[in-house]
Amino acid sequence: MADVARLAGVSHQTVSRVINGQNNLRPATREKVEQAIRQLGYRPNSAARALVTRRSGTIGVIGSKSGYWGPSTVHRTIQAAGRDAGYFVSSVNLQSLTREELLDAIDHLRDQSVEGIVLISATDDALEVARAQEHLGVPVVVVEGDPDKTRWTVGVDQVAGAELGTRHLIELGHTDIVHLAGPPSWTEARARHRGWQNAMYDAGLRPSQQVTGDWSAASGFEAGREIAARDDVTAVFCANDQMALGLLRALTEAGRSVPGEVSVVGFDDIPEAAYLIPPLTTVSQDFQAVGRRAIEILQAALADQTPPDRLIGPELVVRASSAAPVERN
Repeated sequence: MADVARLAGVSHQTVSRVINGQNNLRPATREKVEQAIRQLGYRPNSAARALVTRRSGTIGVIGSKSGYWGPSTVHRTIQAAGRDAGYFVSSVNLQSLTREELLDAIDHLRDQSVEGIVLISATDDALEVARAQEHLGVPVVVVEGDPDKTRWTVGVDQVAGAELGTRHLIELGHTDIVHLAGPPSWTEARARHRGWQNAMYDAGLRPSQQVTGDWSAASGFEAGREIAARDDVTAVFCANDQMALGLLRALTEAGRSVPGEVSVVGFDDIPEAAYLIPPLTTVSQDFQAVGRRAIEILQAALADQTPPDRLIGPELVVRASSAAPVERN
C-alpha cells in the first residue's frame, strides 16, 4: 500500500479510502490511485486486513448434494448475492443433512473465520444446530426454517402456498383432495400440510387421509399407485413437483386420466413442470428472491439490526393438470 501511495503521490490513508470504497474523494485522486494499483498489480492482504478490522470478509453456505432445483437455485443465488455484497463465499455441500454432518460443516467454516453462515436445510436437526450457534457469535440464517423457532430465517410462505394450491382444487369443485406430503421432519413439509388442512377446513371439508413421500419422484410413484386404487379420490395436492412427477406416471399406468379423473397440483414450479404430460399446475416459489433475501438477513444479523421481511409470497401457476371433477353416473 505504501508503494501505491508513493506512485500515486498521495497519502497511505487516501489509498486505504479508495480500497475500502469510500466516496469522499475527488475523481482525479481516485483515478490516480486506481491507476497505480493496476500498474503495480497490488492486491490487499486479506489476512492482515482481518487482523486489523476483525472481519474476514467471508461468509459460509451449507447445502446438500441432493440436486433438487429449489435448494440448488437458492445456493447459486446466495453465492452471487454474497459476492455482490463484497463477501467471499465458502460453500460446503453435504451428502446427508444429519446433525453430526451439519455440526462438522459449521466447525469447518468457523475455522475459516467466517462472519456468518447460511444453512440451506429446513430439517429439525438444522434448526437445532442453528439455535445452538446463537451464543457463539456467528449468526446462522436458515433457509425455509420455522420463524417461530429461529430469529434468522428466510423463505417462501409455505402455509399460504399450500392454501393457494388446495383452494384452487376446491374452487374447481373437488371435495376429496388427498395430500401427498413430504417427510414430517422437514418444516416445509409440515407447513404445506398445515396449509392443505387450513384450506379444507375453511371450505367445510374434511381432509382425506394423507400419503407421505420423501420428496423424490420414486416416492411419488409409489404413493401414486396407492392413490390410483382409491376410486373416491378426484384430486391430489403434492408437496413438491418431483413427487407429482412420479404420481403422474403411476396414475397413467393405472389408467387414471389426468385431469379427467384425477386433478394434480404440485409445489415449486421446477423448469420441467410446464413440459410434463399434462403440464403441471403448481405453486411457484421465487428461489432467487429467497437467496437474495438470505444475504440481506445475514447482513442485518451481522449489524445487529431488525431483519427485513422473512417471508416471500408464493404464486399459483395454473396449467392443464387441474380441472373440474367429471360427474359420475
